[in-house]
Amino acid sequence: MASSDSRFTSQNKTTQERLSTNTVGLVALSDFRKRRAEVLEQQEREAREAIVTGTPLDTPDRSRTGTPDDGSDSNPRKKKKKEKKAGKVGGAKLSFGDDEDAGVDHNGEEGPNTNKEIGEKKLKFKANSTVSVVPRAVTKAALRREAAEREALRREFLARQEAVKVTEIAIPFVFYDGTDIPGGIVRVKKGDFVWVFLDKSRKVGADLGVGEKANARREWARVGVDDLMMVRGNIIIPHHYDFMFFIMNKAIGPAGKLLFDYLAEVPKPASSKGTDDEPTGSSYQPIKSSRTQQDIHDLEGASNDPTFTKVVDRRWYERNKHIYPASVWQEFDPEKDYQKEVRRDLGGNAFFYS
Repeated sequence: MASSDSRFTSQNKTTQERLSTNTVGLVALSDFRKRRAEVLEQQEREAREAIVTGTPLDTPDRSRTGTPDDGSDSNPRKKKKKEKKAGKVGGAKLSFGDDEDAGVDHNGEEGPNTNKEIGEKKLKFKANSTVSVVPRAVTKAALRREAAEREALRREFLARQEAVKVTEIAIPFVFYDGTDIPGGIVRVKKGDFVWVFLDKSRKVGADLGVGEKANARREWARVGVDDLMMVRGNIIIPHHYDFMFFIMNKAIGPAGKLLFDYLAEVPKPASSKGTDDEPTGSSYQPIKSSRTQQDIHDLEGASNDPTFTKVVDRRWYERNKHIYPASVWQEFDPEKDYQKEVRRDLGGNAFFYS
């Protein structure tokens, strides 16, 4: 009886059986995974050896008798039925290749309208005609061209800025020591610093002899640029700022007025009549003289209100800064919005007209 039982039982064990015998007494999960990998590797090795030697692999799912079971493919009718069922099931599945296989029949033959349908479907994918700007291909040549354009624009911008900086303007001013003392008009460039204006105004004060003392000119000679202040409206302009900063940024003071109302562009040269005509004997000059300086009264800003710009002695300001109007003067702050500021006196009370 024992011989008959061993005859009909499988000689090869299943994966579950091998795992159950090899993993007895294991505690760690890593050991179990290691044993399972070894079992699977052993089964694959036995399967490869069986294929090489040509001997059938004995599994418990398949008997050793010659009688075919129901699941075998020896019956050709059942095989055809299975193929038909597989074809039906496959036809009902979701397919993403309908556009490519639209012109192919179920038997694998192309239909007569295949080329026409493909042509119509290709025509559907056109470039958007409503887009005005077509994107260009990003190539090395295109990148070099864009870099060259940016460099040209940068140089043009710098050239314009340099031309604006050398443009001359006129700043009328008064000296202030509690009362307005007529000063004059100073010629400066838009790229100059404030201390340049103060130095020229100091020379004007020395020439005019502004002051109560008899030796006013000698006193002005002793005054340095650091001893003077430029006040535009109620804003004290620091020495280290240039006029270009206020002109380009259009800095606005407390009253909503520009601190320096000058153009931020190069002025256009005045067009002279008859430039295209041939020179006559009276107007022809073979050697041009040196460039004449433009009259200060023709410069931009020459007609501005001189009382808006005050030149103040710093020592006088330190002695009288608690007295109006010096009490409302404040140093320029580029981060401050003077339009929204509420003006207050030294006691913190808001001005009713502010």
